[in-house]
Amino acid sequence: MSSQILTPNTEAAILARIIQADERELTPDAARYLLSMKLPASDEDRVNELSAKARACSLTQPETQELDSYLHIGFLLGVLQARARSFLQTESSARQ
Repeated sequence: MSSQILTPNTEAAILARIIQADERELTPDAARYLLSMKLPASDEDRVNELSAKARACSLTQPETQELDSYLHIGFLLGVLQARARSFLQTESSARQ
């Protein structure tokens, strides 16, 4: 079964730390763009297929690594989108 913990030195974890440490502000357009990002349908189908195999305990090692990659990227996208939501919420509050 794939791990759901982002290991400290995967590409996604390293990039997440860079993004979290970045002191520059987002622009509203960049924040909205980040919030619009999602996996293409073909990738969603693949994640669903791999997840079903994981639940059935029938993943091969390469499939486990592939699912882990999807989980890591999902975590990274979640970090980016949380930052974007926070920025837009702060931006909205500042205007009121």
